[in-house]
Amino acid sequence: MARISLDLAHSYQPHPRQDSDYALLPLEMAFEDGGAYALLGPSGCGKSTMLNIMSGLLVPSHGKVLFDGRDMTRASPQERNIAQVFQFPVVYDTMTVAENLAFPLKNRKVPEQQIRRRVGQIAEMLELSGQLDQRAAGLSADAKQKISLGRGLVRPDVAAVLFDEPLTVIDPRLKWQLRRKLKQIHHELQLTLIYVTHDQVEALTFADQVVVMTRGRALQTGSADALFERPRHVFVGYFIGSPGMNFLPARMEGGRLDVAGHRLQIPAGRALPAGGLQVGVRPEYLALAPAQQPGALPCTVSQVQDIGTCLMLTAKVGEHTLKARLSPATRLPSAGDTVWLQVLGEHTCFYRNEELLA
Repeated sequence: MARISLDLAHSYQPHPRQDSDYALLPLEMAFEDGGAYALLGPSGCGKSTMLNIMSGLLVPSHGKVLFDGRDMTRASPQERNIAQVFQFPVVYDTMTVAENLAFPLKNRKVPEQQIRRRVGQIAEMLELSGQLDQRAAGLSADAKQKISLGRGLVRPDVAAVLFDEPLTVIDPRLKWQLRRKLKQIHHELQLTLIYVTHDQVEALTFADQVVVMTRGRALQTGSADALFERPRHVFVGYFIGSPGMNFLPARMEGGRLDVAGHRLQIPAGRALPAGGLQVGVRPEYLALAPAQQPGALPCTVSQVQDIGTCLMLTAKVGEHTLKARLSPATRLPSAGDTVWLQVLGEHTCFYRNEELLA
């Protein structure tokens, strides 16, 4: 295993001149030995580019890649000792499950006894023990992808195991089981795992640290709790959560805060800079409030949906929409009603130029 450090940028164009010419804008980050990480973002944001640079399938156009302080920028995947699992299963159909799992170890001339022990261990973790003697050709796509996962995990000496959206072809009912298995395997084997996905549930349930990306930028790295409670960028607030964070335009002037056309009292202990701002608050932290309560806004109800675990309230303040998750026991307002929603509180975030204010 290794500590992987990146200090680089990458463009597929020979002479990049502007930000849009880059697949990865300049970034500097490190993946610690033994950590579980996820690269999370929409399609085309640079996740797979970063993964392929780490694996050695791609050389960055600018900067370098370090493994435990050694410059590996131009080293091959074999020299880096990286295992990579791709979106679609890569298996040898003519081999049995056991032979597929053993293949990376046999290539490295690992003693037969060690191979049997390691293959048995990984097969048990992935619940493939009963299929070890079956040929891969007759297996389902789910089982084949398990073999691909197992081949990536079977080598105990790898610097890191890289996963590029490995659960895309897996039946949705089995995805949560495999995520749980990968988490268990990480804790048991202490391998460095880096997982690419556009699914926030996959990322937040699998990884200890999530890197949120958009348009070639790594916006924030943090735990699920940090990304939810204190998104450092407006995009992180939008992207994390279902639904994402609510944002309202605001302005601080003369010591007074105007939010969506309404004067509100600043939360105690907060000092805000003068000028234009954005107020961000999660639907989970919006609550019904008495009329005229400090920090609350009058809103017109558009829709109320009972989704079982909560009521999802959609309301308008001026031309801006707010979503609130309310307790199922809440008295149901009707469309067209005016309600007051508590916008300012201890969980409210303030942004300038899309960046979180300290």
